Amino acid sequence: MRRRLRILATAGMALLAAAILPAVAIAQHEALRVGAAAVLITPPEGTPMAGYYHERAADGVHDDLFAKAIVLESNGSKAALVALDLISTTRDMVDEARALVEKATGIPGGSVMISATHSHTGPVLAGRGVREADFGGASEKSRAYRASLPAKIAEAVALAHGKLAPARALAARGREDSIAFNRRYHMRDGSVGWNPGKLNPEIVEPAGPIDPEVPIVFFETDDKARKPLALYVNHAVHLDNIGGLMISADLPGVLSRLIAEVKGPELVTLWTNGCCGDINHINVQWAEPQSGHANASRMGIILTAAVLRAWPALEPVAAGPLRATSAVVPLPLPEITAKDIEEANRVVERRRDPKAKPPAFLEQVQAYKVLDVERQQGKPRKVEVQVIALGNDIAWVSLPGEIFVEIGLAIKQESPFAHTIVAELANGSIGYIPTRHAYAQGNYEVVSTRVAEGSGEMLVDAAVAMLKKLHAERAAETAGKER
Repeated sequence: MRRRLRILATAGMALLAAAILPAVAIAQHEALRVGAAAVLITPPEGTPMAGYYHERAADGVHDDLFAKAIVLESNGSKAALVALDLISTTRDMVDEARALVEKATGIPGGSVMISATHSHTGPVLAGRGVREADFGGASEKSRAYRASLPAKIAEAVALAHGKLAPARALAARGREDSIAFNRRYHMRDGSVGWNPGKLNPEIVEPAGPIDPEVPIVFFETDDKARKPLALYVNHAVHLDNIGGLMISADLPGVLSRLIAEVKGPELVTLWTNGCCGDINHINVQWAEPQSGHANASRMGIILTAAVLRAWPALEPVAAGPLRATSAVVPLPLPEITAKDIEEANRVVERRRDPKAKPPAFLEQVQAYKVLDVERQQGKPRKVEVQVIALGNDIAWVSLPGEIFVEIGLAIKQESPFAHTIVAELANGSIGYIPTRHAYAQGNYEVVSTRVAEGSGEMLVDAAVAMLKKLHAERAAETAGKER
């Protein structure tokens, strides 16, 4: 069942709470330059891996992880789009990387968008939370790896910046609806199930939609050669195909390799996740197993085909102006009690005790959530929502967590830009952010979320307000020139 999200009127509250930063000033006549680069960020063997509620360490590399960057410049104004083959981003890592980028290239930190692909076969990130610390994030290898990342990100951006060349941008909206599925289902007993299993007779229908759009932005040299420079691809699907102990970029790695085979090895393909907090790759109506590198390859082939089908529809877009703006949105916390904290500590201690019976899965999820919320000491979670716009054609939006798909769909629906690309797990992550109506339905994502009901809608309001403001300002500027 696919439903449109009806956003409640929280715009006033969100905008009063959000500190919207001014957009970067832009010159009058636009001329676009673009550069792209990739830097290896594969961790060493033995590094604890991310994604699950147990500790595991990498014992080899199936395929490498990268930090990829696309740098844009329009008449002196610059911005950078970065994607990391990692489970997530952290706010402190983003701040450190932005400072290094600004020092190396002059690109303002507020014009750098850093997102993660959400690979579950990459390293755990030290400093994310209590759960991550328990599952390897407190180890020396994890801390050393985390410490290395800001410089690697800055290196990727600096290399891309050094390759800036006159370019043109083209955009299209592809479509693929066969590799992503809403993983929450209405069940016969009236509950909402989470990953209820293949061919489960108790399933009635999906509890939400998917986002089948595959937006692509292609950059090529602005000369007779039309050499490919970079490709930006976005799609909303949870990256958890492979599992195991081998490092892998999962689906985005397959996509990048296949696109390079078709369009040339010099092309840097940067992939970001759309809003997929309640989406995965499991088709519950199909009995075949869907896991491992074979499934990542299958999905990569299908997604590559979707990109190539959209290729003939690529149309040139404006070369500028290039603008970046952001809002700091304080999200309310879920209510917890002293009793909740006591119980959470007991559950975590029991989980840490190898002789004790392990707590149930959702007990662990609830316990780690409570301990993370306690660390906030009652203060709202301040998160960044960022918009980078190229002309009045393309806007990239960052959201700070694993965002339910309807939130991304709502932003796209309300955006005045022809091409609106929403990247989750960007500029930090605070975990799952469900829609308002999902809170009453419960289950994993709702148990896990570190923010209160209505937080997702606040992000929508902040993003849409910035999109409309940027678009209106440019439209007024253009109209003034034509008079």
